[in-house]
Amino acid sequence: MAPRAPLTLVTLVTLVTLVVLSVQEKVFVQRAGQAFNSRSFSSVLTVANGEQFGDWTWPEMCPENFFAVGFSVRVEPNQYGSDDTALNGIRLICAQDESRSFLYTVESHTGYFGDWSAPQYCPSGVLISFQLRVEPHQGTFGDDTAANNVRFRCSSNPTLEGAGMTWGEYGHWSRSCTEGGICGIETKMEEYQGGLDDSTLNDVRFHCCAKNPQ
Repeated sequence: MAPRAPLTLVTLVTLVTLVVLSVQEKVFVQRAGQAFNSRSFSSVLTVANGEQFGDWTWPEMCPENFFAVGFSVRVEPNQYGSDDTALNGIRLICAQDESRSFLYTVESHTGYFGDWSAPQYCPSGVLISFQLRVEPHQGTFGDDTAANNVRFRCSSNPTLEGAGMTWGEYGHWSRSCTEGGICGIETKMEEYQGGLDDSTLNDVRFHCCAKNPQ
């Protein structure tokens, strides 16, 4: 067997560069919870087609100077004859400026059914408005799912759609954050019904924050 060739200077530099890039690309994600709820906001985004069940729960806010740049959804798939709940939660992913190496998540109260989807991100910019897909009340003996899916518009213009269910229709878009972007979330949640008809997430509203002057 021929002896291995010694590492050249170019090879060493390439290896060091790859290691540095690997470290730089590492992303840290931390759950913010209610730790930053004292953050002031400039407006609240709402839609008119949310459903009637449940109550508004607690808000959760991104840290100061952080804004929502992406999201994921918690969705229960079709139960084929059993109780369906569809969209159970929305998780915002908050970043500072264009740096996405350290992220916070906020989600308010979520339901207990289904799994979280892979995150989706604006290619640049922040989330500024939303649209909610809702199945209307199905009557006394129907299976209510209420909120099924959500769409967001980015300040850079792309529209992102969650991996939710298809029952119901999308309503009108909310107003847009006029400065800064979405920085907080508050959900309207029907608590677990103990074996009766669960609808879980019924409505959501998002807070807008202005960017602090540099």
